Amino acid sequence: MSGMDDVMSDGTSRGVVVITGGTSGVGRAAARAFADEGHPVVVLARGQDALDATEAELRERQPGCRAIQVDVTDRAALDAAADAVEQEVGPIAVWVNSAMVTVMGAFEDVDPDDFDRVVDVVFNGTANGTRTALRCMRPRDEGRIVQVGSALAYRGIPLQSAYCSAKHAVQGLSDSLRSELLHQGSRITVGEVNLPAINTPQFDMCRNLLDKAPQPVPPIFQPEVAAEAIVHAARTGDRSLLVSFVTTRTVYTDRLFPGALDHVLKDTGYDGQQVTRPVPAGDNLWEPLAGDHGCHGSFDEQARTASRQEMLRHTPLGAGARLAGEVGRRVGGRVLRYLV
Repeated sequence: MSGMDDVMSDGTSRGVVVITGGTSGVGRAAARAFADEGHPVVVLARGQDALDATEAELRERQPGCRAIQVDVTDRAALDAAADAVEQEVGPIAVWVNSAMVTVMGAFEDVDPDDFDRVVDVVFNGTANGTRTALRCMRPRDEGRIVQVGSALAYRGIPLQSAYCSAKHAVQGLSDSLRSELLHQGSRITVGEVNLPAINTPQFDMCRNLLDKAPQPVPPIFQPEVAAEAIVHAARTGDRSLLVSFVTTRTVYTDRLFPGALDHVLKDTGYDGQQVTRPVPAGDNLWEPLAGDHGCHGSFDEQARTASRQEMLRHTPLGAGARLAGEVGRRVGGRVLRYLV
């Protein structure tokens, strides 16, 4: 058991958790979950209104929590924020990369600068956060880096080409880095939490080029389902979690029948992402929107509050599956080396 596991299981001494994009949606839900477990949480985001509201809320749960204004595309600012956390709050034990923006629209309709902005925030922002986290964790040789991923990291869908591209890149980065850390014998881990459609404010804040208002592709889950998986990944160091049977089905169906999914998505990928409701005004692509947008989006009435797959993960059956998966990875690695 690593020092990180000791920190996560100690009821009196909880490690510092940093969450980028921690003022809304999945990041906000994860911040609440970690604070409720006694961790000092530091959220990093752009909008000062949301930062102020998030900090006030989190400090009611855990007095050591803080919020710092930073854009994850600014490497120097991200490093400075991390240094402030280490000096003023404590050593960073967990770093969660959750910052995101997106554009809804067909690839050819998306302005190239807007496309690049999505990739810059979602992928380069994750790379910047990962690099900063490693710099802080290296001297102690322990820590958890958790990437908030998506089923769309494995299967692209229409109308979200920039976001899908960026999430695919995050998945590739994480694979590469994990192998490097293993080669180095490091105790730092990199995990991915790949999500289904989540009811977050992003669909009220994204740049929308569609005729109708955007929505997550049903079935939709509440951010707390994602937060529970993120805390689990931080506690265990699991390399990759597919959250909900929806994500699992999507990933494995694409591996087996990618061409078939192309044809399914040519219709469902359009209809399933648009809904007749007032089209939100404004977006946060280049600048944060004023106000505090909270954790949940506009789909509370249809969003699921639990996932059967996540429930199983916390049972003895789930623990056994995790152990079997670890054994399988080790055996598979030996077999692969022999075959090569």
